[in-house]
Amino acid sequence: MTEILRVENLKKSYDGFLAVNGVSFSVEQGELKALIGPNGAGKSTCFNMLMGQLKPTEGDVWFDGEKITGKLPREVWRRGVGRTFQITGTYQSMTVIENVQMALMSHHGKLFSIQPRAWKLYREEAFEFLETVSMQDQADRPCSILAYGDLKRLELAIALTHRPRLLLMDEPTAGMAPSARVELMQLVADIVRDQGVSVLFTEHDMDVVFAHAHHIMVLNRGELIADGNATEVRNNPQVQEVYLGGGTLFKEAEDA
Repeated sequence: MTEILRVENLKKSYDGFLAVNGVSFSVEQGELKALIGPNGAGKSTCFNMLMGQLKPTEGDVWFDGEKITGKLPREVWRRGVGRTFQITGTYQSMTVIENVQMALMSHHGKLFSIQPRAWKLYREEAFEFLETVSMQDQADRPCSILAYGDLKRLELAIALTHRPRLLLMDEPTAGMAPSARVELMQLVADIVRDQGVSVLFTEHDMDVVFAHAHHIMVLNRGELIADGNATEVRNNPQVQEVYLGGGTLFKEAEDA
């Protein structure tokens, strides 16, 4: 597999406090990788440095062989890195398909030259992205009346409009019902498999993580304490201590 993201000795300090301390890892093309850890572990800080919202105190980030450390978020986005957020940010006054059309206009450089008939621009392409997330039947519904799980799927469609090679997903299932969480992450897994997109996601739902992630990384107090497959992480004593005070993450019977 081809390495798409490489992080080397990433650090972020706030007045002497290391929120992220010497984190190094890589993500392969077509890999679905999870970054987990308790609240305050440094997951969001790490994500913000990868996407350019925060400048690292030390360390470097490489995307597709190019150093992107210190690049602005839009520059990182233009290079092929997308992101979804824990809290959705769709235009509530617009329809589902109009939200996707707006993202496509931005991708094609048409956002600042909107014409009276802008509602016709990229409509067919937008519909194809809605089909990818199984929302084509809701294309003309206002976002203001969507269920939260549907808003999450719409946000995923929007993130895919510039055809990223790497997608960062921050708590993609937060606030969703258990069944909707499974459906969304299966959809993400299908996109990874079918389109070869790499996905790095943070998540608190361990059922989601262990069911779908190819590999799992664990942060604790800003330091990476584990990086491996589900079995390796589940049986890691440090991980068990962090999550359950020395217990086990799952019963062996659940592996059957």
